[in-house]
Amino acid sequence: MMLKDNFNDLLSFMVVARERSFTRAAAQLGVSQSALSHAMRNLEARLDVRLLTRTTRSVAPTEAGEQLFMRLSPHLLEIEQELTALRDTRDTPAGNIRITAGEHAMTCVLWPVLKPFMAKYPDIHVEVTVDNGLTDIVDGRFDAGVRLGEQVAKDMIAVRIAPDMRMAVVGSPDYLARFGVPEEPEQLAQHNCINMRLPTRGGLYAWEFERDGRELRVRVEGQLTLNNLPQRIDAAESGLGLAYVPDDTVQEAIAQGRLIQVLKEWCPAFDGYHLYYPSRRQHTTAFALLVDALRSA
Repeated sequence: MMLKDNFNDLLSFMVVARERSFTRAAAQLGVSQSALSHAMRNLEARLDVRLLTRTTRSVAPTEAGEQLFMRLSPHLLEIEQELTALRDTRDTPAGNIRITAGEHAMTCVLWPVLKPFMAKYPDIHVEVTVDNGLTDIVDGRFDAGVRLGEQVAKDMIAVRIAPDMRMAVVGSPDYLARFGVPEEPEQLAQHNCINMRLPTRGGLYAWEFERDGRELRVRVEGQLTLNNLPQRIDAAESGLGLAYVPDDTVQEAIAQGRLIQVLKEWCPAFDGYHLYYPSRRQHTTAFALLVDALRSA
């Protein structure tokens, strides 16, 4: 009984320490918060050491708890990998995959592949968190993330899943007729620009330009700040200002005359989207199938 109790409570401790929340940990473990808290007190009593520091708003490992968490994590990961490998011997691919991606990557790259993929493999479950920030996939326990090539950390495996891309500065014909066409990026200071706030840093995104080896980052100003890509495009079409967006999202609007692209020579191609994941992690058959599907799209 002692071994069973310790193993169950240690597993619960690992989830609490990882999530830093009794509420989230209890939901993942399928137990009540009171039962989880009671289990943690019993574990601390048996080990005669304080593992968690509790306040009314948060819970965090003590120094001893952090040491225990770091020592046990590799062993639990190894157990999970062995169980996953056993499950992969099934005839039908199955498993859970968690991915984080930005809004544009999800809409234009992931989603077109996921729709037929999910229909083909009904036992594979995929969760995608749309986040325009630079999410730490290891800390967030994601299997993979999608970023532009230049944003992928060097210690990750990166698989190209989209061609090079460009950004575009666009405005409506009415707006440009009223306020003029900027010929240089510095002239954007004279325009009403639709901003986007970076979720990871809290600051406004600086528009990036390059021409003949000269690079510029322009911090624009305007009446409107929007993080949603379709709304930024709609705002530009509505004459509310200039928008800086991926050019593939506005080609139809440009062709139909709803938007006009400016500063095109200042927006060269750059490295497109990559799927990235830790090199040390053993992945499932389900994950390998999704990587192949994305690479072949």
